[in-house]
Amino acid sequence: MRIALFAETYLPNISGVVTHVHALRVGLERMGHEVLVVCGDNSYGGHVLRDGVLYCPGLVSQKFYGYTLSVPWSVERSRYIEDFAPDIIHLHTEFGIGLFGMQWAKRHNTPLVYTLHTMYDDYVYYIAPPPFVPAARSLSHRFIARYVKAADAITGPSQKCQEYVDALGIDRQVRIIPNPVELDKFTPEAIDQEQVADIRTRFGLDDGQRYAVFVGRLGREKSCDDLIDMWAEAVGPDDGVKLLIIGDGPVRAELMQQAVDLGVTDRVLLPGRVLHDDIPAWLALCDLYITASLSDTNSISMLEGMAAGLPVLQKTDPLNADQVQEGVNGFVFADAAELRRKLDAYLAMTPQQQADLRESTRQSVQQKGYEALAGNLLEVYRYAAEAHSTTPRPAPLRLKARRQLKNAVSRIYKRPR
Repeated sequence: MRIALFAETYLPNISGVVTHVHALRVGLERMGHEVLVVCGDNSYGGHVLRDGVLYCPGLVSQKFYGYTLSVPWSVERSRYIEDFAPDIIHLHTEFGIGLFGMQWAKRHNTPLVYTLHTMYDDYVYYIAPPPFVPAARSLSHRFIARYVKAADAITGPSQKCQEYVDALGIDRQVRIIPNPVELDKFTPEAIDQEQVADIRTRFGLDDGQRYAVFVGRLGREKSCDDLIDMWAEAVGPDDGVKLLIIGDGPVRAELMQQAVDLGVTDRVLLPGRVLHDDIPAWLALCDLYITASLSDTNSISMLEGMAAGLPVLQKTDPLNADQVQEGVNGFVFADAAELRRKLDAYLAMTPQQQADLRESTRQSVQQKGYEALAGNLLEVYRYAAEAHSTTPRPAPLRLKARRQLKNAVSRIYKRPR
């Protein structure tokens, strides 16, 4: 099968969606399928096809981590995809690249699969001042609804995605396919202990200290401010446990100031951006993975922590309730007081009990490798191909609508200097 994966960005950029798309590509190729990744990248000054990746020029977003937002129309891009002749178009984005992929699939009568990765209600603050958030949320619902209606099959990594589609007022099933994790990379046996020791030395991390870690892009939707507040209330300077918040993003400076204002810089550390290849070594020096985010849909960073054997401390999230099983791969807390109780319960375990919990945590993600992801989606592709042959498709965007979209994109995103 020939599959075209559309994503707004790809390696070397790192995000949960990029990791998912790369894992899917690797899994599909290992199973003998041909894959083309179509993504935005302004580095080349034009469309460039390299090693199975079509890099597309566009606008650089200063609000969305500097990613390239490609325009949703291009004759040259269309020719590249026609040469590849995909059996399936699989969208992992809703912006310029995604809109182009949706329209290409319609015009070429190709089955379309759409994966909803992001709960956009948690992100509208990036583009709308507070008074306009309700209107922006309504517009985002109408925008996403177009993809939901156009797709032959819809997937998502957690039940939150079904709830989101239900909130759009559309009667469509979302096939829940959990995110993948690169098991071999994060297994404790594969981690370079010399690299772990070097990190301890460079950042002054005590070998006898325990650490709970969060990894991710530091945007408001990750609720790291909530996590710091609860940590300041629940964990004292003599408790022997520190909080590591690894990553960079638009609110990192605010989080650092928050730690100063709360007087917890001795037990809340923000080392900044870490290359993805270095994350296994950071996880190896930690004891627990912790998150207060309610916006994630099956966080890949959390799965990586679990693959490294870190039990999870997760703030109560009803729509992701199946991710953490109490006492099997972690603990769930609702507030600072419960966080303290769960942390005390873990610290009270014997070394053997903690080792057993780490192994149980690793086992809980063993069925989430790259081939498992690819196998699950191949079933979706077959379903989409069958559904496509019997379902009438809506017409492509008319010229006037394309012009309106182009003008809206130009207002939000700045051109690269």
